[in-house]
Amino acid sequence: MPELEFLPGWLYQDPAIAQWERDGYAKQWWHPLIAVSQLQPGQALALQLLGESLLLTRERDGVVRCFRNRCPHRGVELLPADGAALACRKLVCPYHGWTYNLEGELLAAAREDGFVAALRRADWPLEALPAQQDGPLIWVALADSPIPLAQQLQLIHEQAGGQWQAPLQQQASSSLSLQCNWKVAHDNTLDDYHVAIAHPTTLHREQGPVRDYRHLITGLGNALVTPHPEGGSFFTFGLPPWTHVLLWPDGRMALLEFLPLELSSCQLQLRLFASSNHPLDVEIWKQQLLEFLQEDRRLVESVQLGYRCDWVPGPVHQLEQRIVQWQQLYRRLLAEAQLNQPSLRSQSAIN
Repeated sequence: MPELEFLPGWLYQDPAIAQWERDGYAKQWWHPLIAVSQLQPGQALALQLLGESLLLTRERDGVVRCFRNRCPHRGVELLPADGAALACRKLVCPYHGWTYNLEGELLAAAREDGFVAALRRADWPLEALPAQQDGPLIWVALADSPIPLAQQLQLIHEQAGGQWQAPLQQQASSSLSLQCNWKVAHDNTLDDYHVAIAHPTTLHREQGPVRDYRHLITGLGNALVTPHPEGGSFFTFGLPPWTHVLLWPDGRMALLEFLPLELSSCQLQLRLFASSNHPLDVEIWKQQLLEFLQEDRRLVESVQLGYRCDWVPGPVHQLEQRIVQWQQLYRRLLAEAQLNQPSLRSQSAIN
């Protein structure tokens, strides 16, 4: 491996960088919002992503759509963002009664003949966002022109396409608040150097001996592939923006994300997927994963303390190449943003 360096510590501490990550970096990617099985035809579902209220609908023909969850008239939420799917044929604003179909078209407005200027319904659709189904998940993007989802998921499609497209259902979920910058947690989950040392009785038993590690690196993603003790290969994929997919050879899948909260905090979101007839104890499986995630929690929160001072990370180990792959992608996107955003030029270099 050529000589490489980790991201400098100031990138984990700068408020302007954190704002760019939410307003720029995050909007270049697709986000796995819900499981396909959580939204049936003829239903609507409102929920939050990075502080934005979104509305998903699935029409009778199965087409999934995403809208900003606000009426174009006065900005009121059409449905409460409580994560409960609602069977409906139309969406009615609770404020002034503007009514929409599941395609986001305005059907009617209360006392429609009383507007100061004539109301043209076609001028007031719901604000649509990109939405797409891929694998067991419904993905959304927070801007009109994200990087194509097929490119973002290319490595999974190539290496585990059959398993990825299997009809998996969400079996459980959990979340933890971490007192660290999201990049600290994301780096750590890409760090194959620490597993045997920090997780000897948990994750290390799933991934096996370090000598059997095999890395796959592409421009947008990476993966660790290891022989599983029960046969077959165990995949750990690292994907932008802050996503990790674990695939077991028996068809199970875990999805990990590290969603930014504040500059020095993030939300770890864990979701577990398996086929509906998989013979497993979901609660035991979840607790096994939470055990190693709690081990990581102590580590990443300790790392965050180290980043508080003017500190430069040490040398790169060959088992940390997945971190380097993602950080090189991050450097490139940040450098492009620095050309157009003067507020990001306060730091002269990211090398």
